[in-house]
Amino acid sequence: MLAFDDSKEFLSTPPMKTVRFGDSVANTLAKFKKGDTRDYELLKHQLSEPDIKDGQIINWLQEFRGCVTQLSKDHEQLIYVVLRLPWLGRSQAVVDEYLSFLSSLVSAQTVYLRTCLRMAVSHFTPGELDLPDYLPRNFDRCHQALQIIARYVPSTSRFLMPILSENFPFVQKSSRSLECYVHNLLRVTLYIPSLRREILELIVSKMLALDVSAPRAEIEEVEENDEDEDTEVNTSTAECVMAHPVAERLDMLMAVLLTYIKDMCYVNGSLELERTKALYRDLMYVFDKLVLPTHASSHVQYSVFYLCSIRLGLAEAFLDHLWKLLQGPSQPPVVRQAAAGYIGSFLARAKFLPVATVKACLDLLVPWLHLYINSQDSGTRAFCDITLHGPFYATCQAVFYTIIFRHKAILEGNLRKGLAYLQGFNLERIVMCQLNPLKVCLPAITNMFAAITRKYQLVFCYTIIERNNRSMLRVVRSSLGGDLVSMNTNPLDSFFPFDPYLLKRSGRMIVPLYQVWEEPSDCGVDTLKKEIKKGSVEDEDDFLHGETPHMDTEMGVTPGSFESHLRSPSSVGSPPIAFLQRPF
Repeated sequence: MLAFDDSKEFLSTPPMKTVRFGDSVANTLAKFKKGDTRDYELLKHQLSEPDIKDGQIINWLQEFRGCVTQLSKDHEQLIYVVLRLPWLGRSQAVVDEYLSFLSSLVSAQTVYLRTCLRMAVSHFTPGELDLPDYLPRNFDRCHQALQIIARYVPSTSRFLMPILSENFPFVQKSSRSLECYVHNLLRVTLYIPSLRREILELIVSKMLALDVSAPRAEIEEVEENDEDEDTEVNTSTAECVMAHPVAERLDMLMAVLLTYIKDMCYVNGSLELERTKALYRDLMYVFDKLVLPTHASSHVQYSVFYLCSIRLGLAEAFLDHLWKLLQGPSQPPVVRQAAAGYIGSFLARAKFLPVATVKACLDLLVPWLHLYINSQDSGTRAFCDITLHGPFYATCQAVFYTIIFRHKAILEGNLRKGLAYLQGFNLERIVMCQLNPLKVCLPAITNMFAAITRKYQLVFCYTIIERNNRSMLRVVRSSLGGDLVSMNTNPLDSFFPFDPYLLKRSGRMIVPLYQVWEEPSDCGVDTLKKEIKKGSVEDEDDFLHGETPHMDTEMGVTPGSFESHLRSPSSVGSPPIAFLQRPF
């Protein structure tokens, strides 16, 4: 037993050097080559010790770096153990030594490139024991590792993208895991910009899977029930958290994506036009490939809406792109109809669009309708048939919808001039033509358009509406081999992509840009009403509520900030950026 004085001497003595068993790494590898695996297995065991010290890690890594040329494919298991050393949460000295080993390894042994990439990507989501305060630092170190690998191996991007896709968390994972992973994916685009288009495609595909699995009506019902049950809950918390679990995940990801878009376009508060245009091109590629063909998504398309709000030229380019799709005869009808739906919804809802842009679009759409009528009215197909004339009907509905929302802006300031402009469209000819568009459009749109055009004596629609109501709408489905007669009130399967935005957190970035429905006070039409909490967007915007069923189906796609700056390490020269709205 120690005496008191002896114990004081013991406490003041520095700790002994950590005990290490076995031979050096170089000698162990030499023995392994000769068939002696005892020290080799001991080495793997010591590297896997949960209580391994910083000094031990540094010593091991220095030895491995000294014999990196000997670490051939035969030592794959050993390298796997080395790469799994707990370096992220250790001292800067450990991190520096680990990154030095990593650069030496991928330079000398490219066979381990995928293994090294997987190691870095595996830390893109927080572990169970990771403390939130350390996540930004850990993510910095992961990206530093990836940047070093990319610098030493030019083909890194070709091997990295499949790994990023494979490691994407299951969409039912926690909001926090998804948020962190998407944040880190977007951060990769800062130093490997050639991957941005593919990364955006990956992110949007996962977000669409969430979006279509959370129908608008379902989100509204869950949120309303939650409000009824939680009237005494702290409102500051309830205002930013979605009760619907899938909507909550989607809201998190939309907030990350929208903030990324903003921070890519602006640097120190100034718009970087070339960067913005490049991002627009990448996002439009993803839009065409994934978003446009997806039916009944409610929120993901607002990424394009938000980007277009940054500069009028982008909004006009978006409309021009949709216009080309709509009038392109080589495009599938379903794509042309979707393009028409996007045009009408965007013109109606984008508050940032000046009336001049709205009129410029109408000046393209309406003459196109007249030309179409010219080509059909005297032919054998001059009758109401959605299969034959789907894009025409979708365009009619887009025009009617735009006039409903924008007629006040067109008429204000100079009523006579505005009326002359609308009269020049000869809407009566469109309404009265044998293709009978009022028979196909949604009843809410038909009725409101009729009321507004009657008020300003542009066209009288009610005789046609009454005649249509007395008849059955014939809808042809060629896949059924004949005609299907039904009373379908939505025969176009109408889809308004910019219906009111329901997500709370990310919605803060959308609401200031959004034109809510303002019902005319003297048109004599009772639009559908819905009893919801006063002051919400839906309370002001229920024009089409109940008219457009949003189904869990798709066309062409299977349903399925930081407040501190996130700086990439200066050693690899990557610029700082922030694109998350809150700390992890």
